[in-house]
Amino acid sequence: MNRTSAESSLTSQSPAYNPWKLGGLSFYQLGRRLWHESLQDEVLGRAAQLSYYILLALFPMLLVLTALMGVFSVENYMPELMGYLRQVLPNDALSMVERFLTQVAEGSGANILSLGGLGALWASSSGMTAIMDALNVVYGVKTDSRPFWRVRLTAIVLTIGLAGFVILSLTLVLYGPSLGAWIADFVGLGRAFIVAWNLLQWPVVVGIMLLVVGVIYYVCPDIHQDWRWVSPGSAFAVAMWIVVSLGFKLYVDNYGDYNKVYGSIAGVIVLMLWLYWSGMVLLVGGEVNAEIEKAATARAHQDREHEEAA
Repeated sequence: MNRTSAESSLTSQSPAYNPWKLGGLSFYQLGRRLWHESLQDEVLGRAAQLSYYILLALFPMLLVLTALMGVFSVENYMPELMGYLRQVLPNDALSMVERFLTQVAEGSGANILSLGGLGALWASSSGMTAIMDALNVVYGVKTDSRPFWRVRLTAIVLTIGLAGFVILSLTLVLYGPSLGAWIADFVGLGRAFIVAWNLLQWPVVVGIMLLVVGVIYYVCPDIHQDWRWVSPGSAFAVAMWIVVSLGFKLYVDNYGDYNKVYGSIAGVIVLMLWLYWSGMVLLVGGEVNAEIEKAATARAHQDREHEEAA
């Protein structure tokens, strides 16, 4: 068994174990561990590798997503959708994604079960297998004990699930005001409910992001661990992704002139850089959970030795 079946079992059985107590570490100690472990696991290089694989899988993933959303006539909401994406994506990357989405949305429909749709699904799941490989390194797994078919099937299921979460989030964003007005009229609560709905849809979207990252940390690495709705690593990853995305967008749109350097491929370069930073945040969040678990496991061993000595 890999790193950890016994250690994780001991950790989960320890009544003192609580990930939000950071395994008994101070923030300084956790920061030092993260620094050294990130260097040892080559997080910077693996984030670059991850950005490459995710970029290759991104457009097949968008093809799958738009095919699933064809029944919702998403092309009618494309300007509003681009308005929301503009808040986190730099303009160069946004223009490239917008052109692709517009072309696909015009011909989208419920054809995901076609040969082309299945091929796109297979290609898009390659990005998830890359995440699985990277998180195995982060969590200290030397060799993935799962057979190839199980890894690929898990990646496909996660890809479909991720598409479902994206559709749910977009439904809340694009149709939220209409749904809020309909529910308000049906229940008879009037304007106050509409305002509350419009305010609450964003915390719900953030909650969905936390759930998605939590599922990735739980399913992707080949380890045994307890399920937690929100962990310090997932909270860190989501919060830092928002900060990094907004900061990167601000820099690219106002200070970084990639068009002069890269010309027509500036959009691809900017998108890869955004995926690089996103992948790095995801991996560092995994490192947070892994280091807390290691510290909690060591503490549980010490407590057990003290109890036996007493």
